[in-house]
Amino acid sequence: MRRIFEVYGALFKVSTAVQLQYRASMVIWLISTVLQPVVYLVVWSNVAESRGGSAGGFTTTDFAAYFIVLMIVDHLTFDWHMWEYDYRIREGLLSPLLLRPLHPIHADIADNIAYKLLSLLVMVPAAVALTFLFRPALDPPLWALLAALPAVLLAAAVRFLTSWAVAMAAFWTTRIDAINNIYFVTELFFSGRLAPLALLPAPLPFIATLLPFRWALAFPVELVMGRLTPRETIMGLLAQLIWVGLSLVLLRLVWRAGVRRYAAFGA
Repeated sequence: MRRIFEVYGALFKVSTAVQLQYRASMVIWLISTVLQPVVYLVVWSNVAESRGGSAGGFTTTDFAAYFIVLMIVDHLTFDWHMWEYDYRIREGLLSPLLLRPLHPIHADIADNIAYKLLSLLVMVPAAVALTFLFRPALDPPLWALLAALPAVLLAAAVRFLTSWAVAMAAFWTTRIDAINNIYFVTELFFSGRLAPLALLPAPLPFIATLLPFRWALAFPVELVMGRLTPRETIMGLLAQLIWVGLSLVLLRLVWRAGVRRYAAFGA
């Protein structure tokens, strides 16, 4: 265990240094992270107002709470490495990573966490400013807030592992943008990012419960808002654990198969 902490400590230092070298890119990504939920918030708030102040059981202040919480949860759980493996394999950048005594996924985990810790310095003030601006209705019970911590951690694990498994398609094709885009659009509809899942027409909410996307985003958001019962919370946490296990098995299988057929490209 001590060795793991030492390794991750070194990886965090490297990842933090790299992130600080790309401050302009970080600012651009953060602006996008804040603007997207704000746009959805304004759109759905206008829909609610046009329908007498409520849409699908959500008032304007409920929409404000939903999308502000979603902004923070999305930031804490998202992963971008599925967009990088095409380049890593095509340019031969994976080869030196395979020679290290540590699985490449650990460097990506450290990179992911380092970015999020740094950018929270901007995300938290942005959430506070949006709270004062839109006045969200947010009063969850204490047990829901306590349960939200493992829910967010498991959501991050589900999202990271599933996207990393999708990234392994790059072992079979060096042009995986189409696969990534299909994955992204599917997540957009079934994760609750575009709208609360309760507003989707049947049978889309039911389909969402069968896919990992709800458990990687919408579930912890609904939990923080206090819209779930204790039984629904327990079932949700179990669903997250199941998807973590399934994602680990899938990732392990595709990684082994991919590495066996890997051929380095680039100079």
